[in-house]
Amino acid sequence: MSLEYYRDLVVVLTQKEIKVRYKSSLLGYIWSVAHPLFLTVIFYFAFGIVMRVPKSAMIENYTLFLIAGLFPWQWVMNSVNIAPLLFLGNSSLIKKTNFPREAVILADVFNNMVHFILSIPVILAFMFFFGEYPTWSWIYGLPILILIQFFLVCGLALTIASINLFFRDLERIVNLLTMALFYATPIFYHESQVPKEYQFIIKYNPFSPLLISWRNLFLTGTIDWIMMLNALIFGLVIFIIGYYIFRALRWRFAEVL
Repeated sequence: MSLEYYRDLVVVLTQKEIKVRYKSSLLGYIWSVAHPLFLTVIFYFAFGIVMRVPKSAMIENYTLFLIAGLFPWQWVMNSVNIAPLLFLGNSSLIKKTNFPREAVILADVFNNMVHFILSIPVILAFMFFFGEYPTWSWIYGLPILILIQFFLVCGLALTIASINLFFRDLERIVNLLTMALFYATPIFYHESQVPKEYQFIIKYNPFSPLLISWRNLFLTGTIDWIMMLNALIFGLVIFIIGYYIFRALRWRFAEVL
C-alpha cells in the first residue's frame, strides 16, 4: 500500500467524521467550543468564586487560566471517550483484509485535532478581551505541542479501541478513568496547590506536562523545554505501547467483531 493511498484514505475518513459530527446539527461548529466554554463558566463559579482557588495560587486571570487548559483537554476527552467504539462502529471496514485498521483511529484523532485548531481563534478572542496578546513563541510552540498531543492521544486511542474488542466493559471504565484523569491533571488548579505528599500524581500523570505547557504558552508565551521534553517522552512511550498492543491484537479483530 503506497503512502499516497494511505494519506488519501485518512483524509477521506477524517472528512467523513467531520460530516457525521455535524449531520443534522443546527449549530455545528459552535458545539465544539460551547462545551469547554460552558465548563469554564461552571469551574469559574465553583472554584473561582466559591472555593477561591485563584487567590490561593496567585492566579491573575482565572478565566484565561481555565480556557488555556479546557480547550486542549476537550481534544483529549473527545478522542479517548469515543475510542472504545471506533472499531466496533466500523466493523464492515475492519473485516476487510487489506484495509489499514489504524486509519480509523488516525481519522478520529485528526478530526478532533482539527476542531481544537479551529478553537484557537476563540482563545485568542478571550486573550484580546482581557488585554493579552500572543507571542512569537506561538509560531513554534503550537505545532510542537499539537504534535506531542497527537502522539499521546493516538497511543491511548489505539490501546483502548483494540482492547475493547476483547473486553467490552472497558467502555464504561474509560469514562470513569477519563473523569479521574481530568481531576488529576492541573487544569482548573495550579500544580503548586497540590500537597507535597500527592505531587507524585502530577509527576507521573502523562497529561500534566502537556497541559502545563499549553497553559504556559497561552498565558505567558513561555516554553519550559524540560516540561516539553517530559510531555514528548510520555507521548512517544504511550504511542509506542498503543501501537504495539494494536499490532499484537489486530489479527483477531475480524474474528471477534
